[in-house]
Amino acid sequence: MSEGGLDRELVVQARKGSAAAFAQLVARHQQAVRSFLRRVCSHPADAEDLAQETFIAAWERLGSMRRDDNVRSWLCGVAYRKSLTWRRGRARAGARDAAWLAEAETPAGLSAEDRLGLAGAMQALPPEQRAAVALCLAGGFSHTEAATALGLPLGTVKSYVERGRARLLARLETGHE
Repeated sequence: MSEGGLDRELVVQARKGSAAAFAQLVARHQQAVRSFLRRVCSHPADAEDLAQETFIAAWERLGSMRRDDNVRSWLCGVAYRKSLTWRRGRARAGARDAAWLAEAETPAGLSAEDRLGLAGAMQALPPEQRAAVALCLAGGFSHTEAATALGLPLGTVKSYVERGRARLLARLETGHE
């Protein structure tokens, strides 16, 4: 059986729900898809993520493949469309981040070193305490608003904020906990 004939038979079986047939298609064509995506993407890890997304999408869209389509070409087309979506998403995220940074207020008198120290100190806080501190001290939320947003009792939020503030000040004054 020719390469194209084998692919067509595997597609027929996969359309009937055979995961094993689809796995064979993936095994036969994954190198071509991964190579294509490595050339399109700037980072190999992104290409690997997109390859996984490509094969998931291909499984879901197998019914849209025409009988005369070349499987490798069709898969690379799915990969290309995934890469375009990924690129648009990265561009939107970059624009959002740039807009946020442009609007973010830098506390007066904080050097770059102090800002890094503050970011490190925030990361050292337990997650719920960090969230309460971020909302109340950095976000301007009242304790009541933060309690509602976090789904925590008001007293818990107040204690998280006070303990978090104390830990941040201690860490910034000494450079560590």
